[in-house]
Amino acid sequence: MRPTESQANSDPNFATKISECHAQYACKVFATLVRLLGDFDLAEDALQEAFAAAAARWPTEGVPENPAAWLISTGRFKAIDRIRREAKLRDSSEQIVARIQRVEQSNQQKSEQVIQDDRLRLIFTCCHPAIDPKVQIPLTLREVCGLSTEEIASAYLSSPSTMAQRIVRGKNKIRDARIPIRVPDQSELPARLDGVLSVIYLIFNEGYSATRGKSLTRVELSSEAIRLCRLLLELHSVPEAMGLLALMLLHESRRDARTDEKGDLVLLENQDRSRWDRQMIAEGKQLVESALLTGQAGGYTIQAAISAVHADAATAEETDWPQIVALYDLLVGSDRNPVVELNRAVAVAMRDGPAAGLEIIDQILARGELQQYALAHSARGELLRRIGQLDQAAQAFRTARTLTHERSQQRFLDAKLNDLSRQGPQGTDRADGS
Repeated sequence: MRPTESQANSDPNFATKISECHAQYACKVFATLVRLLGDFDLAEDALQEAFAAAAARWPTEGVPENPAAWLISTGRFKAIDRIRREAKLRDSSEQIVARIQRVEQSNQQKSEQVIQDDRLRLIFTCCHPAIDPKVQIPLTLREVCGLSTEEIASAYLSSPSTMAQRIVRGKNKIRDARIPIRVPDQSELPARLDGVLSVIYLIFNEGYSATRGKSLTRVELSSEAIRLCRLLLELHSVPEAMGLLALMLLHESRRDARTDEKGDLVLLENQDRSRWDRQMIAEGKQLVESALLTGQAGGYTIQAAISAVHADAATAEETDWPQIVALYDLLVGSDRNPVVELNRAVAVAMRDGPAAGLEIIDQILARGELQQYALAHSARGELLRRIGQLDQAAQAFRTARTLTHERSQQRFLDAKLNDLSRQGPQGTDRADGS
């Protein structure tokens, strides 16, 4: 929901205020409305009507002290009105009355923590075993995190139409199977844990390195992912949840150093490490050690261990690349994910030279994998630049440029192309991201 043109014209600041409220509260309010109403589509309509009411009333009444509670209450009343309007009372009066009563009763005063937890409830619902695993994560990203279908399709290297069909199938399954919107019992948690961890990490990744838009990062998403993982650990203290929280904290510790004053990308090698958050690093390393001591380290824990090696290096030159490659070897052995293989290739390039890493990246691309992944072509371009194949490097950077929709990444690639076109001295930027 966005403010109308007349509203924006009557108060130049109003459009910004309502947009900020939408960004801050929409996903939280939607999750609670789904729990209260038990219906995704009805909750989505109620959310839109609540923001429409806010757009009409807040300019004169002012923004309420608790906007989320106001929107939830308004959305609930809008849903009841809608149920009454659309009901054929002669045919199903008892059922309609019962439905309205359920909605009214469920809207008793809730603590802020209950509302906060609604997003975790909704994640578990979307990751129910009855839902196709291929649908679980896209459904959660759309319905819980508010990502657009286009953003999710881009993350999955899929078409928006295909992704939209998956999401609709997931919503229909929850409705038809009457899957309850709740955190499962302890006995049910293991069956859903992998999907929930995957969703939380994808939320973090979209916040840490946005796929679209003007800004490289979306701090509200990465912060929410960390909060959800902490909450999950309180419910179920498993090693991989520790590993995931450690991984996110270690990445998040570098946020302030990842961009310059213009908002442009600064690669890991060139970051000012004095700007890294040492408190986050200390907590992340402690979690990694705890997860490793259980003897049940999985993919997230190994990735966190890799990040911890980076955090231990006082300078880029002092990074222990042999240890990082060894950790990637473990990771590839347990997960033949092509993105993991790409990251390992970059680490090999740092240990053994650019030609060694380039050979691995070319093998990945030759298999037909990561052809639509901008970072693969960007990494390839950087390694080609380092061995002096400038024309091929420029072509790889141009391919990467066509595949990314994020502005700072585009500016970064434009700068690389400009440097190549000037045939200037070769820099020391690394290809392994930030």
